[in-house]
Amino acid sequence: MINVLTDPSKVNKLFEGWEETLIYSCLQKVMGKIFVTDIEHPKSAMAYVGCFAFYAGEPDRELVINKAEGFVIMVPQNKAWEACIEECFPAAKKVKRYAVKKDTRFDKAMLRKIAAALPAGYELKEIDEKIYDLCLPDPVTRDFVSSFESKENFLELGRGMVILKSGRIAAGASSYTRYNEGIEIEVDTVEEERRKGLATIVSAALILRCLDEGLYPSWDAQNMNSLRLAEKLGYEFDHEYTAYEVSGEDRTH
Repeated sequence: MINVLTDPSKVNKLFEGWEETLIYSCLQKVMGKIFVTDIEHPKSAMAYVGCFAFYAGEPDRELVINKAEGFVIMVPQNKAWEACIEECFPAAKKVKRYAVKKDTRFDKAMLRKIAAALPAGYELKEIDEKIYDLCLPDPVTRDFVSSFESKENFLELGRGMVILKSGRIAAGASSYTRYNEGIEIEVDTVEEERRKGLATIVSAALILRCLDEGLYPSWDAQNMNSLRLAEKLGYEFDHEYTAYEVSGEDRTH
């Protein structure tokens, strides 16, 4: 039986050494949940937040099969968990993602120069109550705020910047998740505004805002384009890792 763990400290050792801020969010009880099959003495655990599920400890088929509804990105701790996911979801798409170092020392002068290079006709704005509502209708911009339980929750814990053109969001960088020491960055640009450098500009603006507040702006790259953007902003590549993209229609056997 799957249970939500009310005392995440019971699984700290299972996730020990795994430098992933989405896991921190769950362990620190900022957002997300930890799921286990044994509440008293858990040997396996799943940290779930946004659309990400991280599996640690001894492979547990029950934790994998009972995924949340819809699209989930499953991240295994090791090869044994990979085999378990592949057995449960043979149609899952196996992908490589790129972890970025968590101790970046940013060049603020460079970031300010980037953020100041906003083209004419565009406006840089913080995600406030009004901009939050603008994010919701478009799937491209919804993830800027969607991992948070409510508007109030985002406005309290989240941080985000957008670039507007004619009152519409052209690009944005925001907190996909929040943990005590910082945020995990989500960045995207609407289709017709891509290849104009907007993602670089808005990301630089968000990083600067986080640094001003003493928050760390963590970055995890979905693909090489994301990694190259991160490196342009001062981040350093750490390592690649395996993940599985599981759609809502995938079936187990």
